[in-house]
Amino acid sequence: MTAVLASWSRRRWLVALGTGAATVLVIALPTALIPTPVFGREVPPTAWAWPVLLVTSVLSGLLVATYVREPGADLDVDRAGRTGVLGGLLTFFAVGCPVCNKLALLALGYTGALQWFGPIQPYLGAFGVVLLAWALWVRLRGEVACPVPST
Repeated sequence: MTAVLASWSRRRWLVALGTGAATVLVIALPTALIPTPVFGREVPPTAWAWPVLLVTSVLSGLLVATYVREPGADLDVDRAGRTGVLGGLLTFFAVGCPVCNKLALLALGYTGALQWFGPIQPYLGAFGVVLLAWALWVRLRGEVACPVPST
């Protein structure tokens, strides 16, 4: 797989970098990992929130870059992209404040969100990272397994 990454064009690496940075901002701002006057947290971030977010952003950037068409290549959109989106969504729920999540708050109440949703957040984060890694692996494997002949 590293051979595939080494063969990427500059355009793909720029897309990966931009997508990774955008992922950090899209997740960290509304979950108040980056403090802003617009969003706040009632429960402080956990020690694992930033590492999960950074791994997610790297994997998301690489995954999105696999969809950048290289000259002469014809890659089909497959299930891996939807799996990657699910992984990113799970990370959003994992690093967010358990009582700031309106879905958890409506379904479980304040106490339930702290007692039930809060403890499963690390598992959501881990599962999200696994889904993103799997989606990236599938996409990279497809580039190696099905090379397009040059014309």
